[in-house]
Amino acid sequence: MDIEDLAKESKDLLTQSTPTQSTVHKKRKCAGKQEKSDPKILERIHDKTGNNDFLHSNVPGTQKVHIKTYGCSHNTSDSEFMMGLLYDYGYDIVDDVTKSDICIINSCTVKNPSQDAFITYVTKSREYGKPVVVAGCVPQGDRNLKGLENCSVIGVNQIDRIVEVVEETLKGNIVRLLAKKELPSLDLPKIRRNELIEIVPINQGCLGSCTYCKTKHARGKLTSYQPKAIVNACRKAWENGAKEIWITSEDTGVYGRDIGTDLPTLMIKILKDIPTDVMIRIGMANPPYIMEHLDKIVKVLNHPNVYSFIHIPVQSGSNAVLDKMIREYKIEDFNYVCDYLIKNVPNVTIATD
Repeated sequence: MDIEDLAKESKDLLTQSTPTQSTVHKKRKCAGKQEKSDPKILERIHDKTGNNDFLHSNVPGTQKVHIKTYGCSHNTSDSEFMMGLLYDYGYDIVDDVTKSDICIINSCTVKNPSQDAFITYVTKSREYGKPVVVAGCVPQGDRNLKGLENCSVIGVNQIDRIVEVVEETLKGNIVRLLAKKELPSLDLPKIRRNELIEIVPINQGCLGSCTYCKTKHARGKLTSYQPKAIVNACRKAWENGAKEIWITSEDTGVYGRDIGTDLPTLMIKILKDIPTDVMIRIGMANPPYIMEHLDKIVKVLNHPNVYSFIHIPVQSGSNAVLDKMIREYKIEDFNYVCDYLIKNVPNVTIATD
């Protein structure tokens, strides 16, 4: 029997015992880990081919996947979701690209150096003979970028379809999913890089139009998750053993402006729900928007379950440069925010860039 006939026969067997992609998504929400293909079916396939290499190269969910991530904590969270989806479907996640069957590279485009490093890794992976799936802000912001011609592409809002993209890419097809749609669910399976730290995105996109930043082109305008979804994600994290929760986005300070709420209100809801042995860290917030509720932010940062830490970017000490960057604040605003926090939050740590 040749390979085509065997693949056709085994397809019916796998269909009977392995859920379709749509079924998998439905089961994951209530069951968590998706079982791999039935071992008896895999044994039958192996017996008929006499070749274990055929098994691992042709049966979906039996290959090894390498995931490389560049950029911010939001990107890290996206990669963790993709790893969770792939692992639930049966794929093995490996750290060494040379031992993988396919490479997924999650990219960052905020500045040229991170984009250049990403392109270098794409080239390196191709030289190893690995099919490549490109994710993240680079292809979403510039789908015609040189160097991505032979790569599959998955957009920032399409990460919940990573299993489909990997399957098709392993078949030798080039897939491009870049259409904008609603935000991916926060209830997707996830594998944390650090088992004690859960990264929870609270919104995507921003309200700025900075001249030097490409992220706006990729992540788009502000879209916030509903508070209930975020609180549930935090609860699920500590139930699964997380001891730290990182609240992240392109700008946490603008959270909720599109849905009639704000960051302090969200934080109060989260803090009412989590136990006392879990700590929360708030991510980057730009000066113009954090200034709108500084007094409330101070109360949050003084809470015993919140780190006295926040990232407030300055970008430049020159108002003329800030104006050309279209940063929408002056250096005096940045100084005011820092002075207020230092005065009202004991031992506060303020990160900047």
